[in-house]
Amino acid sequence: MTADPHWNHNVHYHPVVLAAVPDGCRTALDVGCGDGLLARKLAARAETVTGVDRSVEMIRLARETASGNATFLEADYLGETALKGGTALKEGGYDFVSAVAVVHHTRFEDAVARLTALLAPGGRLVIVGLARDRTVLDLMISVCALLPNRLRGLLRGGEGGLVDVPVEDPAMPWGEVRRAALRLLPGCRYRRRLLWRYTVVWDKPPVR
Repeated sequence: MTADPHWNHNVHYHPVVLAAVPDGCRTALDVGCGDGLLARKLAARAETVTGVDRSVEMIRLARETASGNATFLEADYLGETALKGGTALKEGGYDFVSAVAVVHHTRFEDAVARLTALLAPGGRLVIVGLARDRTVLDLMISVCALLPNRLRGLLRGGEGGLVDVPVEDPAMPWGEVRRAALRLLPGCRYRRRLLWRYTVVWDKPPVR
């Protein structure tokens, strides 16, 4: 396997996303794809992959290294109108949808509603997200995680990669994220992880 060109807290969780791709995946969508690194990895596991990002520069970088079955679109995934060039994200059109460090940029409920609408019946959604500390327990967990988090970064040579990427601190506390995820995505698998991230994996019920 080719080494990643850079490492950061989000790239660290790419293997978790890839491991969740269902067998026989036909169409995959990577929301907030950045320079397309994760989408290019998904292209080895799905018949076609679409990466979408609202940054013109990120899409330009993604297209420079795009594989034959990966397409990159400049757009805000929350929009339901046609994208530039007349293309539109197809509701219910993707067997697999990933969103890494994306949903905290907007209202959690709105992000989840749109992501699940894009997902095909029987498809799988994977969210790698951020939340903020609010309780004493949150702070204790974050403090305890500082050393292993720092060691992981040092072993990887520190964080690197994308520049000029929109950065926004999460507004939603860990507990609220967990409760909202379990309410909006019944049966989802929520897990708080190192590197100040959580993961949510959810399978959309098939049409009966």
